[in-house]
Amino acid sequence: MRKLHPDKNKANPERMEAAFAKPDVEDIADRITNAVMEHRLPPGIKLAEERLASAFGVSRTKIRQALTMLSREGLVKLFPNRGAFVTSPTVQEALDLFATRRLIEPEIVRNAIARSDKADLKRLRAHLAAEEDARKRGDRRTIIKLSGAFHMLLAEVAGNSFIEKLMAELCPLTCLIISLYDAPQTPACPENEHVQIVDAIEQVIGELGIAGIGRLGCRRVFGRRRCVAKARGHGQRGCEEQRAEDETTG
Repeated sequence: MRKLHPDKNKANPERMEAAFAKPDVEDIADRITNAVMEHRLPPGIKLAEERLASAFGVSRTKIRQALTMLSREGLVKLFPNRGAFVTSPTVQEALDLFATRRLIEPEIVRNAIARSDKADLKRLRAHLAAEEDARKRGDRRTIIKLSGAFHMLLAEVAGNSFIEKLMAELCPLTCLIISLYDAPQTPACPENEHVQIVDAIEQVIGELGIAGIGRLGCRRVFGRRRCVAKARGHGQRGCEEQRAEDETTG
């Protein structure tokens, strides 16, 4: 699996020269992934090779290679004689994804507590500052992308390259599921949870705290898993009822 760089296209002086060069296949795949994470490309939309080739200023061969790469990661579906489409996860796929995140995210936090250093914590704090800035500006697309990127950064800090690659695949798919099954304007994660996770890691908590922070980091994941399940039978109303239940049970 490809390692995703959610901030790869963020403007900075070091990339000014590269910005004038034609993107390579991985650059194209990263930009499409970021567009999905920002909800600029919704589930089920067709990704026309000719239009993408024109937009990126590259050949259709490069676009085809990038779409093939994304199809291996589950973010794009390829259909003979029809083309490429952004994946539209089924209810069962959504439930399976959240079950997977429920298994691995406590381990990510445990590893981050054991392995993170001051530089890692500084990176996490800088990311939290970027999230707060996006919230103040009301930039929902950036908020959504940064929320997913936080979990990928946390996986990177945790130091397990296999889990890091897995989270780079799961987080964009999570954004698609949120787009499909969550209520409009619902925050990707509660505003204070990422701060609380980093606070707990910074304090180098013991075993009891590790168990608690594992639940904290996954609370919204658990709630969305039940929300998707209820949506199967009750539509959007079921999701709203589940969120109210989650807030009550905390």
